[in-house]
Amino acid sequence: MDHLFLGSIAHSKSLDDLETIENGFLAVKNGKIVGIGDRASLPAEYSSTLPVTTLTSSQFLLPGFVDCHIHAPQYPNIGVGLDLPLLQWLETYTFPLEAAYKDNDFASKVYSAVVRRTISCGTTLASYFASNYKDSSLILAKEAVKQGQRALIGKVCSNASSPDYYIEKTEDSLRDTETFINGVINLKSALVKPIITPRFALSCTSELLTGLGGLATKYDLHIQSHISENCDEIKAVKRMFQKGTYTEVYEDNKLLTHKCIMAHGVHLEDAELKLLKKYDTAIAHCPTSNTKLRSGFCDVRRLLNAGIKVGLGTDVAGGHNVSILLAIHDALNVSLSLNIIKKQNILGTGQIQHPSDDCNKDYQALEYKNALYLATLGGARALALDNVCGNFAVGKEFDALLVDISNKPLDLFDIPLSVAEKSSASHSRLDKMIQKFLYVGDDRNINKVFISGKQVKNHSD
Repeated sequence: MDHLFLGSIAHSKSLDDLETIENGFLAVKNGKIVGIGDRASLPAEYSSTLPVTTLTSSQFLLPGFVDCHIHAPQYPNIGVGLDLPLLQWLETYTFPLEAAYKDNDFASKVYSAVVRRTISCGTTLASYFASNYKDSSLILAKEAVKQGQRALIGKVCSNASSPDYYIEKTEDSLRDTETFINGVINLKSALVKPIITPRFALSCTSELLTGLGGLATKYDLHIQSHISENCDEIKAVKRMFQKGTYTEVYEDNKLLTHKCIMAHGVHLEDAELKLLKKYDTAIAHCPTSNTKLRSGFCDVRRLLNAGIKVGLGTDVAGGHNVSILLAIHDALNVSLSLNIIKKQNILGTGQIQHPSDDCNKDYQALEYKNALYLATLGGARALALDNVCGNFAVGKEFDALLVDISNKPLDLFDIPLSVAEKSSASHSRLDKMIQKFLYVGDDRNINKVFISGKQVKNHSD
């Protein structure tokens, strides 16, 4: 729990401000950060009283990754069914798999693997959807506690528009949700908390949504669901609830709060952005599943410019990897694609026509620093936990990754001085190391993972 790290350190202070310290120190006491800065300013008390780790020239510290949206029971389906759009994918693959979690032994095996694998990939905080079943959902919470992961765990609720074999009655859903909430609270974990989880508006009646809003208020809980992911889904929600927008359905049932995060938000209307901003409700950007399930490209710049909090989600198993690194890659790719679409008219041959007069020539694609923010501090803010984690501010919990870019799949080279002298690159050595990790690295480059100061992964895990 107590430690002093000496070496390269990087963390986001805001969307555009990535602080890098080439020769720094970071001091941890009782699992919390008590000091950070340039090594020249290291207080003597830290070096004399704390166990010291000196990082190598290929290593650096980053804040732990935050996965704002992941379906734990869908883990066995990673890479399956991605040839279908959302609603068909749910019916064909997702509902049948989730129904299997009535079997607690099966749930135990899968959930143990999910938590272990996400930690290995650097996820120190995850917001999990479980299944409709309270008992197996509690198994997921217990597994997160056991492995030391910070997590929000939600029993999924659905009493409409679901298969007969995987649907709840309203009173059962509300009763089981409250039982689950108390079960998680009784674990007395500082890391793992319950979160109210209606699957999405289509799978819930107004009566159930209202009841869930009441439970969120009663227990002061976080809330998670889906919004405006797919065009057919949006049409069905408007038709079912007779509302002008998808967002109004959640507003009417008191489910929009500053502790609420909605996944996707691909096709939000301008009026919906104003509602989300009004309630300080966040969006979990899930670029991998948005493209794999053909839902569309979410314009994150538009959300951020509207004052919406945004984090990243893997959205397993619509997303085919539990690693937030892939979500970073895909968030950047989607943003670059939008940049091209907004600035150029491109023919199928690849030829570029003259941009139209109303083309958005000033659109700025996300950069790697922005994506790292979304994966760390942005995600913590989206989950209303940025007072606890997300970066290395003094007073926060030490949730961190020790990254080593000398491990596979990366190769390091000593660039001859004459070449380096001629280079016009403006980035520092640490900036380049971070870029290499974000663009090329994987879990093999994450040597150690710390959550609340406790090491939960070694390189050999």
